[in-house]
This record gives sequence, C-alpha cells and structure tokens, in this order.
Amino acid sequence: QVQLVESGGDLVQPGGSLRVSCAASGFTFSSYYMNWVRQAPGKGLEWVSTISRDGTETWYSGSVKGRFTISRDNANNMLYLQMNSLKSDDTATYYCTKVELDYWGKGTLVTVSA
Repeated sequence: QVQLVESGGDLVQPGGSLRVSCAASGFTFSSYYMNWVRQAPGKGLEWVSTISRDGTETWYSGSVKGRFTISRDNANNMLYLQMNSLKSDDTATYYCTKVELDYWGKGTLVTVSA
C-alpha cells in the first residue's frame, strides 16, 4: 500500500525558515517525479514544486522561486522542502504527491504569523 507521510510543519514568524519532510513507502520512490502541493485555509490546491527522479532537475511556482528548495534522498525514500524568507501567504497545509496525483497523505500545516 502506498503511504505518504508529511511532517515538520510549525508556527514560524515572517522571514523565518522551516523544512518540511515526506516519508514515502509502498512504491518504487526513485522511479517517480515528485511534487509539493499546498492548500491555504479556505483556498484551493496550489502547485509549489516538482523534482525529477534523480533530483537533478527542479521546477518552482513563481510565488516561491528563489525562496524554496526541493530535494530528495532516494536511499531513504524521503522528499524535502526547505522554505526560507517565509511570508504570511505561505501559510498552508503542505502535501507531497507523485506527479500522477494518485495518492495523498494528511499533509503538514505551516503557519507564518507574527
């Protein structure tokens, strides 16, 4: 069975940093491109970032480009999102997904507030 378990969400002040993580299991993690997607309170889903199978290629939405860094550790089936210079608009529940968007975890909540 496929499992995606996000963790690391917290309350952070504007301008602060945080790293969220995703532990994947139940599929061959290294064979898939992976995404981070987020949902702000009362809003729809928003794509954040994508990483290639070997981690050498990355893509970011315009709103996070230059502030966030996606990475992966295929040996440990882990996906990460390093978030710097956080803004209140980054407040959301963050989810990791395959590019196919076929499975979802519970997400992890990041709150950016003074």
